[in-house]
Amino acid sequence: MEKLIEEFSFGLFFWQILIFVGLVLLLGKFAWKPILNAVNEREQGIKDALDAAAKAQEDMAQLNASNEKLLQQARQEREQMLLEARQFKDKLMAEAKEQAQAEGEKLLAQAQAVIEGEKKAAVEDLKKQVASYAIEIAEKLLKSELSAQAKQDQLVENLVKEIKIN
Repeated sequence: MEKLIEEFSFGLFFWQILIFVGLVLLLGKFAWKPILNAVNEREQGIKDALDAAAKAQEDMAQLNASNEKLLQQARQEREQMLLEARQFKDKLMAEAKEQAQAEGEKLLAQAQAVIEGEKKAAVEDLKKQVASYAIEIAEKLLKSELSAQAKQDQLVENLVKEIKIN
């Protein structure tokens, strides 16, 4: 170091400073600006990419939340539709049951009416047949009983006595 101080020359120092300043100016104009611009552009590109990644991540989170919400709504709508379908089925079943019961009661009433009509007709027919048989039997009895004159007289007397008694 002592040797440097002893051999120090202002002229050489001046020219070295002048060359250094010129080099710095030349580098500043032609090299530093493009290098700094490239570094700044790269830094800005990285910041933009990080911002875009953060925005994409945020958008993805919102999309996932939206998808989850839509999925939940779809599940609720499906449950509501299933509930409505069950209620509609139960309603249809109840209506069909009521209609079948009413139809059965109507058919039963019609059958009972038909049976009652048939019964009355059968009873009427039976009465007619019994009356017809009774008349035939009475006719035969009277013919056989009234064939003799004494029997006719006795029958008339008995009838007269019964009329007077009543």
